[in-house]
Amino acid sequence: MADAAALKLGLEQKFPFLAEKIVVQRERRLYVEVPQDKFREVLQHAFKDLGFIHLCTISGTDDKETLAVLYHLAHPDGTLLNLRTRVPRDNPVLQSVNEFFPGSANYERELKDLLGFDIKGVPPGKRYPLTDDFPTDQHPLRKDWQPAK
Repeated sequence: MADAAALKLGLEQKFPFLAEKIVVQRERRLYVEVPQDKFREVLQHAFKDLGFIHLCTISGTDDKETLAVLYHLAHPDGTLLNLRTRVPRDNPVLQSVNEFFPGSANYERELKDLLGFDIKGVPPGKRYPLTDDFPTDQHPLRKDWQPAK
């Protein structure tokens, strides 16, 4: 798995829509921009077929026009595969990745609290990282966020 060029080529052959969407930052570090409607298919392939069995973290960003989510996946040999997908700011809906990575729930709750994502299928639990009394319509990592007065 450590051959980043071979991994890139294999992903492009399996998913032609990823051509020109994969960047090999350096050996064992790949970044892939995945369309939202194809994300689950690519994630499932990375997990089941390629052996990316560790979820390091999930990062969310507000890109002004869209919201983006970056799933940082690790292979046992140390290769990191970073899958990014973008969703509309006005309808930021994602499906939980909990079926692949049971430890994803707090990362997904963080996306909800801080950026306003609607994560379908996340297991029930407390808010994270904001307190229970923090307004649910306030998302402090959004670029247009203004604290309630």
